[in-house]
Amino acid sequence: MLLLAVDTATPAVTVALHDGTSVLAEARQVDARRHGELLLPAVDRVLAEAGLKLDAVTGVVVGVGPGPYTGLRVGLATAETFGLVLGVPVHGLCTLDGLAYAAGVTGPFAVATDARRKEVYWARYADARTRVSEPAVDRPADIAEELEGLPVVGAGALLYPDSFPDARGPEHQSAGALAALAAEKLAAGESFLAPLPLYLRRPDAQVPKNYKVVTPK
Repeated sequence: MLLLAVDTATPAVTVALHDGTSVLAEARQVDARRHGELLLPAVDRVLAEAGLKLDAVTGVVVGVGPGPYTGLRVGLATAETFGLVLGVPVHGLCTLDGLAYAAGVTGPFAVATDARRKEVYWARYADARTRVSEPAVDRPADIAEELEGLPVVGAGALLYPDSFPDARGPEHQSAGALAALAAEKLAAGESFLAPLPLYLRRPDAQVPKNYKVVTPK
């Protein structure tokens, strides 16, 4: 087994290789505006660090979000392309699940990432492997009471300490954690999400209203 994992659903552009037992190499750079520019060089770096070629990959793992439209589609399109070129399966995982797996929290907790617009993407977990609510997007103050008393992991929690007083890291996604989770699920024969984007809301970019259409006469 050699899994190539990518996730661009958060400001972190992150890539990892996992052999089914451990992470062989991982790269991560936090830059919310350069996902398309940074992803493929990161793939090249982890392959070079592991001393492997792309054709050794037996499966691709991709974070499907939730996340902003522009960044999220970069990772998904790249993962789909690798899957088609290599003829290997593409396994989708919720980005929040990767953060939950990496958190090392025992007992119930939540994960929250920055959704911009003063909102967070979030979900609740019974443990690092068990999500007990569907991913959602809300204002922190609107869910503070529901998550009261729970540790909350991720950048979204750290941004709003008044709503999430027990905010914890990791702040950013790790493709290594995502790949390790996928390896466990594959070994257990568990199912994956389709590699389709989980947006939860409309893109930030919108066609202007009442714009004038200019057509040649």
